[in-house]
Order: sequence, then structure tokens, then C-alpha cells
Amino acid sequence: MKIALLGYGRMGKEIEKIALQRGHEIVLKISNSDSYNLAKADVAIDFSVPDSAFKNITNCFNNNVPVISGTTGWLEDYDKATDLCKQKKGAFIYASNFSLGVNIFFELNNQLANMMNNLSDYNITMEEIHHTKKLDAPSGTAITLAEGIIENSEMSNWELDGEVSDVSIPITSKRIPDVPGTHTIDYSSEVDSIEIKHTAHSRKGFALGAVVAAEWIQNKKGVFSMRDVLNIR
Repeated sequence: MKIALLGYGRMGKEIEKIALQRGHEIVLKISNSDSYNLAKADVAIDFSVPDSAFKNITNCFNNNVPVISGTTGWLEDYDKATDLCKQKKGAFIYASNFSLGVNIFFELNNQLANMMNNLSDYNITMEEIHHTKKLDAPSGTAITLAEGIIENSEMSNWELDGEVSDVSIPITSKRIPDVPGTHTIDYSSEVDSIEIKHTAHSRKGFALGAVVAAEWIQNKKGVFSMRDVLNIR
């Protein structure tokens, strides 16, 4: 498989290592280029920056190249991207986190939220910790977790650094050097607490998931998610 890396920062370099280990070829590496040629690529993996992501994804659709995107902070244009994908008969996977473990964690989060929905004595809070170079807060993974809770409970929104309430999920974001990513969801009452937590030990898990997704999307058309890649029903 010939891979174009759209974004060649720390994640791009980690993806390159995993891809080469799995027998793939890197045919394009860009960091901050406005112009590049996707002609040799079978698939593109976008881990760029929020301001570049939509342009990169659009370029892939216009060149009939399947694209995997893990860039967060650009989702105001997500509907435009999926509409263009369908119009161009392209192939697209966006995930706020490509770690295989995190995507299992998303499913646990949804199930726990559903189970806790009628237990009004429990207050829910969320904390995410990332490295100091992360540009967005809260993390895209935290937002996905919050959205999962909202879909499976009476909660209606989330709030960064908000107060505990019956309708809003407060998310605390911390930035600490060299932390790949830690997400904790806590349900607490006067008598006990229930906590689920995912801790990434390195970026390798994110990179592996992105490459697995790129392998999976070959010869497919449409908008997909990691639930499709992992065959989660």
C-alpha cells in the first residue's frame, strides 16, 4: 500500500514507522505545503493541523484518494467533508482517536452512560490530560466521550471547566509535558464512585489504529468510522 502522510509531525513520524513495519511504502510526506501531488498514493493519512485538515481532505476526494483523518479542531466543516465524499464517491474515515483501545473505551463509555442514566444520585465529571503541544482543549477524544454520554443519558451538553450539574458534563483539561493522552470519566455519589479510565502509554497505539484503518478502507466507498473498522455492532 502506498501512503501519503499529510502532516509529518510527531504523529506522522510514528505512523511512518508502523506503516513501514507492516510492509507499506510512504510516497509523500508534507508538513506545511499548499501544493502536493497525490498521484502515487493509494491512501492518505491526515494528521495535520486544524487549519489544514479540511483542505487536505478535500484534495483527497478531488483526486480519488481514500483518506483517514485524525486531525481534531476542524469539525465545523465535517458535514461539508462528508457531503463532498458522497458527491465524489470517495472513501473517508474521521476519528478523534484511532487507538484501538480508545475505540473500545468509547463503547464502554456508551454502555456505562446508559446503565447510569436513571441513577440520579451520581454526578458525572470528566478529565483529560495531554502533552503541552496539543492545540485544542478539550481533546477531540473527550468531546467524543461527552457526545456518547449525551446520546445515552439525559445530559444535554458539555462544558469546559464547568460546574457539576444535572444537564451538563464538566470537562477538565490539563496540559502536562510528555503525556500522550489520559481520559477519565467519574460517576460519584455520597456512598461510592465508579470510574473508567484510558491511559495511552505512547503514540504507537494511535499510529497503529490509523494504519489499520488505512488498510481496511482499501477498495471501499463511503463515510465510515472506527466502529466499522473494528466490526462493532
